[in-house]
Amino acid sequence: MLWQAHAGGLWHRFTLAIRQEPANQIGMSRRTLARHVKVSFAKVAEYQRRGLIHFHAIIRLDGPDGPTEPSPDWADHHLLVRAIPPAVQQVTLTTPPSTLGRWTLTWGNQLDIRPILLDPSADGLSERAVASYIAKYATKGAEASGTVDHRLSCAACSGRGRLSLTVTCAHCYGTGLKPGLDLNALPVTDHARRMIRTCWHLGARPEFKALRLRPWAHMLGFRGHFSSKSRAYSLKLTDLRNARAAHRAAEARERHGLPALGDDTTLVLAHWRFAGIGHTPGEAIMAEHIRQRVQTARHIAAEREDG
Repeated sequence: MLWQAHAGGLWHRFTLAIRQEPANQIGMSRRTLARHVKVSFAKVAEYQRRGLIHFHAIIRLDGPDGPTEPSPDWADHHLLVRAIPPAVQQVTLTTPPSTLGRWTLTWGNQLDIRPILLDPSADGLSERAVASYIAKYATKGAEASGTVDHRLSCAACSGRGRLSLTVTCAHCYGTGLKPGLDLNALPVTDHARRMIRTCWHLGARPEFKALRLRPWAHMLGFRGHFSSKSRAYSLKLTDLRNARAAHRAAEARERHGLPALGDDTTLVLAHWRFAGIGHTPGEAIMAEHIRQRVQTARHIAAEREDG
């Protein structure tokens, strides 16, 4: 479970190593290599049946200005094939000091490197097949390994059970679980339940607080992104979101019979006016009632803990 929680960190260190290792292979500095070649990559995470994840990654050598410029002839896929294994092997992470022990985390022994062929008629892994794989992984989450698709921790205290050192969470009564949730009653496999419980117990230890294992127990400890890419790999996600928003806005204007907006057009959607400050008399009564209920619940929880 600690390896799972650090998998995102291992991937980050690999992205640093794969930028350095091609330079080592051809005997030049990383700065000199960057003047000729830019390393771009994209990755997706997939859950195995045993609950652990593995990564599928596309790594590419572009020209210094990115994918619009080809790389030099000497920076081909043979250079990447030579550079990836040592970059994988040199990546390590050390777990925080703990009475349970301290481990050096690395990647596993399974490494499958395949060149992607741009010619769909060629015999090998085509770019169309890679796109199909990514689409499959995008619809395959942690629930494929027998767990659930929602968080198990209390939203008010993020699974800690306390709002501060002296105040017990009134929503979960100090358990850290969502109100009314029982780990023994979860509709998960026995293996996934053991992984979830391990996350829950490790998440309560102060040395693993930064890993936030309880909020990510439903993901079996994995805290990384499902997919990520380097900045120059392809279109930026912000550009895609902006283009989608502009397309939807144009469709809405056409549907309502509004003229198209020009670059110099300012659209006024509403006028703001001052409405007032604070609660109305009725809202003030309700707010005071809610405050009293919360205070009473905290007193009851504190008395139970002291008793």
